Formats: sequence, C-alpha cells, structure tokens
Amino acid sequence: MYVETFEEILQRIDNLKVDSPRQWGRMDVAQMMAHCVAGLETAVGDRIQPQSLFGKVVGRFMKGMLTDDKPMSKNLPTSPQFTIVDVRDFEREKSRLITLTKRLSAGGEDGITKNPHPFFGKITPAQWSSGQWKHLDHHLRQFGV
Repeated sequence: MYVETFEEILQRIDNLKVDSPRQWGRMDVAQMMAHCVAGLETAVGDRIQPQSLFGKVVGRFMKGMLTDDKPMSKNLPTSPQFTIVDVRDFEREKSRLITLTKRLSAGGEDGITKNPHPFFGKITPAQWSSGQWKHLDHHLRQFGV
C-alpha cells in the first residue's frame, strides 16, 4: 500500500501547474511546494526546528492526528518558521518537492530524523511518515490535485 501511496503522491505533485488555483489559504502553488519542502527537510533531518512553546504544552496530546484517518482541516495555522511569503520559482520548487518526497520514501525508517517534531515533540518514524503524507495530501487537495 505504501508504494501505491507514494506513487499517488508523486502523480499528484506532477499534476500541479503554475496556475493551479488554490481552494483555500494564502499561498500560491510555488509557495505551497516550498512550504512542503520545509516540512520534508525537517522530517529527514536537514532542517532542525526547536519545538514551539505551544507544542510543548499541547503537542503530545495531539499526536494521534498524525496517524488517524481524518484529513487535515483547511486553514490550520502555520508556524512562522514554515510560512512562505516571498516569490518562489514554480519549476524549482516542484523539483525540490519531488526529490525530497522520493528521498523520504527511499530512506525508510533510517532516513527519518531522530530530532523532535517542532510541534508534536518526540515522535516515531511511522508518525513522521504518516504526518508528512497527511501534510502533502492536505496541500495537494488545497490546489485541486
């Protein structure tokens, strides 16, 4: 199933176009891909973000949302360190997103960071993986793919 999910995510990324309209939120499609890249960079350990104070207080109680069957809600707040407001190059961000998605998949559990999540704190590789899939799904739905 994971391979099918991985292939599905890559196909959905490939279906993004420079003019894909957003269904909600403020980011354009290139900014959204840069935002997803930042999340994937965190998951593989290339980007280290400290756990937020709010996350330290409530994150551990919300870890279940990483692996439940419910999709992420629209218009959730974005942590400032993951907010993208500058202009981004569509093709560059698409390439980066595909590369990091493949890297996360190919790395398996050993390819996932041991660092705490910036909101949820200490989580398992399975929680990191599921959470990244849900995050990608959320933003791909945001742009209709």
